[in-house]
Amino acid sequence: MAEKITIWHNPRCSKSRNTAKLLEEKGIEAEIVKYLDTPPSKEEIKEVLKMLGISARELMRTKEAIYKELGLKDVEDEEKLIEAMAQYPKLIERPIVIKDGKAAIGRPIEKVVALLEGK
Repeated sequence: MAEKITIWHNPRCSKSRNTAKLLEEKGIEAEIVKYLDTPPSKEEIKEVLKMLGISARELMRTKEAIYKELGLKDVEDEEKLIEAMAQYPKLIERPIVIKDGKAAIGRPIEKVVALLEGK
């Protein structure tokens, strides 16, 4: 059975489009999750954080207006940061490719290439 690959994708983001194109060029059929339309749950975000081995803040787009509006810079509580990402998926860094219980953020795209090659 072919391994399952998922991409948390935002079609309006060039990095995300480039990553989707890379998967396509490699002949990889990935499940495309348009996470702005169907936001991940807190549990899914926690799962991805574990796979990435990073903190909630490291997954956040800190330059988004909503980040400043919500005053998240001063929030230390991981749970609250995860809740904010679940409620406002625009805060989630993109794209994220998930494969075999591991994940990579496609910034730079080489991280996704390494993940696909099993490195």
